[in-house]
Amino acid sequence: MKRFSWRSILIFGVVIAGLVYTIPSFNPTIWPHKKINLGLDLQGGMHLVLEVDTQKAVESTIERIAQEMRRGLKKKHIRYLEMDIINAVQISLKLRDPEDIDRLEDFLDNEFSELQIRSKNTEGGNLTVIMDLPQREIELIKKLAADQALETIRNRIDQFGVSEPDIRRQGENRILIQLPGIKDTKRAKDLIGRTALLEFRLLDESHDLNEALKGNVPPGSEVLYQVTEDPETHRVKKVPYLVKKRAVLTGAYLTDARVQIDSQFNEPYVSIDFDRKGARIFERITEENVQKRLAIVLDNTVYSAPVIQEKITGGKARITGNFTTEEARDLAIVLRAGALPAPVKILEERTVGPSLGTDSIRKGLISMLAGGILVILFMIIYYKGSGLIADLALILNIILIAAGLAGFQATLTLPGIAGIILTIGMAVDANVLIFERIREELKLGKTPRASVEAGYDRATLTILDANVTTLIAALVLFQFGTGPVKGFAVTLSLGVLSSLFTALILTRSIFDYLLMNRRMKRLSI
Repeated sequence: MKRFSWRSILIFGVVIAGLVYTIPSFNPTIWPHKKINLGLDLQGGMHLVLEVDTQKAVESTIERIAQEMRRGLKKKHIRYLEMDIINAVQISLKLRDPEDIDRLEDFLDNEFSELQIRSKNTEGGNLTVIMDLPQREIELIKKLAADQALETIRNRIDQFGVSEPDIRRQGENRILIQLPGIKDTKRAKDLIGRTALLEFRLLDESHDLNEALKGNVPPGSEVLYQVTEDPETHRVKKVPYLVKKRAVLTGAYLTDARVQIDSQFNEPYVSIDFDRKGARIFERITEENVQKRLAIVLDNTVYSAPVIQEKITGGKARITGNFTTEEARDLAIVLRAGALPAPVKILEERTVGPSLGTDSIRKGLISMLAGGILVILFMIIYYKGSGLIADLALILNIILIAAGLAGFQATLTLPGIAGIILTIGMAVDANVLIFERIREELKLGKTPRASVEAGYDRATLTILDANVTTLIAALVLFQFGTGPVKGFAVTLSLGVLSSLFTALILTRSIFDYLLMNRRMKRLSI
């Protein structure tokens, strides 16, 4: 009776938990809880394959090193005639005095140990040193760029609010993204692909903008545009600005970005906060450049270029630009998530319509019902009353799989439905093994109770062996498989665990109840 008691409590608890997690997926009004998440093939949505331009990350690193080297050489009083970047991956430095080469090498060892000197050439009394990054350093930069791009995109999508996105690396520099249930695909692409490099640059007000527009751009400056669209006529207007190339502050110091409403004009803007170091830099910049214009640049597009009226303390700024609320919200998302370390390019794009997903669900459910009904009828015809017990266990098995999907917030895919159908066959297979053992014991003349005990005892190891090996295979598929394979592995794993419970505990408890409590004298099997 003690064994029957703990089994009863366990079965009752599992059945209640299964119903609690399953009901919301079919009728959320009764019990508002987590629903089963449908995959891209069932719910519809967007499938993207992105390629990270990791070479740009290498080029950006070389550019940053060159800028830092200029400042370092000035501090060390190492005189040079010119510094150029060759083919975007090498730094060429022409020293004024060739005897400074020893001081330069000491400087490189201390400040830029990652650089290697590729060649030294003396011409006209000047020494030209060519430097670049070793191949292992380049490969590391590319790997880190791809990893950072993956995390940045994941952060953006999480804040965008997509349920159960599937984001993973594919190869060395590609990212696979599946966004189930998404409707506004253009907005999602803009959000994912935006580099979001925020820079604060001073305007070059000492040179003529009109001359720069004619092609006479002064060194150290460039022409960027502010793009605005009239909300009524939808006409696009481009306003040119001559800005300095060197950014005085970047978005690397951002701690927060959020949407707020301007009380005067009733328009949304993005309010940004800097960390302590960024706040000090911003305070110094505004103090040193009062009455000058500071351009707020995002991905080489000017959003605004206000005049600095006074020193700004507190580390707060705002980005305006005639935004809609949605545009301001998306801008805040990409700024909070951080800039992509390198540009990304869409290699593959597929949109799955919800009608296709509905058709897949309908056909999958029809095949599952058809297979289930055939199995149920076979068990009743062949095993009679015991077949009904197996059918009850089968129904609970399906409920437990659905509960597991909802409880663990796993995603149900079309291959996942195939896994459920396979589980239906596997679940009754365990009962078939047990029932055949019981039949053998009955033929030997044993009592129904002794036959049931012997049948379960002799079949348990066989059932465990078969199901555990299947479970191991499913876990391997889940670990190393991609989206559809993972969906199959999830439902197969849940099905194996639930079928073990229903075959070895539930049906055994029903037989024990009938034979011990109801005093049944013969088995219908």
